[in-house]
Amino acid sequence: MGYLQDRHGVMMVGLGRVPEGTCPECAVPHDPKMPHNRDSLAYQYKFYDENGRWPTWMDAMAHCDEDMKQTWIKALREKGVVVEQEPATDYINIEVSLEDTEDV
Repeated sequence: MGYLQDRHGVMMVGLGRVPEGTCPECAVPHDPKMPHNRDSLAYQYKFYDENGRWPTWMDAMAHCDEDMKQTWIKALREKGVVVEQEPATDYINIEVSLEDTEDV
């Protein structure tokens, strides 16, 4: 496992197991030239475990050729979905000590 185990001590059982005949990345049957299903929970958690952030449509299309990407970007925009490269998630580390809390 990756990020989930290293950062949070959590391991997702079954991560990476997909039904036969489906994409090994998103667990949805699709042509390998097509984007992964960004909304597939299997894809979201696998991607998060590998990258420490949730996937974007650009991530789901990363393996596609430029014509396929443009076709999907146009189709998604027609449905009201704005597709753009999103920045990686930033983290804020906050430490709280017992001295910072009031008796409850």
